[in-house]
Amino acid sequence: MERMTKLTTEGYHPDTTNLDLMSTAEIVKLMNEEDKKIPLAIAKVLPEIEQAITAIVHALKNGGRLFYVGAGTSGRIGLLDAVECPPTFSTLPALVQAILAGGEEAVMIAVEGAEDDLSLGEAELKKRQLTNRDVVIGIAASGRTPFVKGALIYAQQIGAKTISLASNSHSAISQYTNIAIEVITGPEILTGSTRLKAATAHKQILNMITTTTMIKLGKVYKNLMVDVHASNFKLRERAKQIVCDVTGVAYSQAESVLEQTNFQVKLSIVMLLTNTTIEEATELLAQSEGHVRRAVELRKF
Repeated sequence: MERMTKLTTEGYHPDTTNLDLMSTAEIVKLMNEEDKKIPLAIAKVLPEIEQAITAIVHALKNGGRLFYVGAGTSGRIGLLDAVECPPTFSTLPALVQAILAGGEEAVMIAVEGAEDDLSLGEAELKKRQLTNRDVVIGIAASGRTPFVKGALIYAQQIGAKTISLASNSHSAISQYTNIAIEVITGPEILTGSTRLKAATAHKQILNMITTTTMIKLGKVYKNLMVDVHASNFKLRERAKQIVCDVTGVAYSQAESVLEQTNFQVKLSIVMLLTNTTIEEATELLAQSEGHVRRAVELRKF
């Protein structure tokens, strides 16, 4: 097993050996300067991120699912991204799932030893009946977490697409993936605390992955969340505003049409832009694979 001390993420930062003697102003300034390095590190792996998104879009279009697998902070970041997909894009909870070492209990409290068990990662994917249509992203700042490694090994064995997200070069988990995203953010100001730069970089990359994937799946029109799940007052008001902005109708008309469609923003927009019934607009969206622009264009012919 790789020695932790050899990992970049475990290295000593040369400018922070007197961190405990610094003033508050000095610490926050230093952290801010370090955080500026994150987008530069991500820029170096944009081609790999693009490859990952292309694979995920293909999988989701063909009945597959996306799984994030991680332990500790890495697992929680995967969870944070996964749980935002249903409200933002009206996806089913099963479409993007997060698997944490130690299960739901580990969200709030670390489960001792869970991340060190190679077999548990495989077991969790088996519970979810992983298939070769699915995609598994293993997240580990160190790039060596056994729980994540076990999940990726199993995913490869059954033919699922595998992707690693790590913060060390030539990481152990990347040996078991089709696409390796290794974003090198360097030593943390607090030695080994990868909840800082490494985790921030990973969150930004997951933002890119799910947002771009959902755009490609037709869940965005222009720069608007036309598949937003209007589950509360704020989101219902947002839905009305989106319909008004896109179609130019009055607030009252937007509200009326949304009530007819059970607050399906995309369907309401297509109805108004094409002057069609719910049934006709639904068919246009089906023919356009859910893309508003294509649905409207289809009506012109």
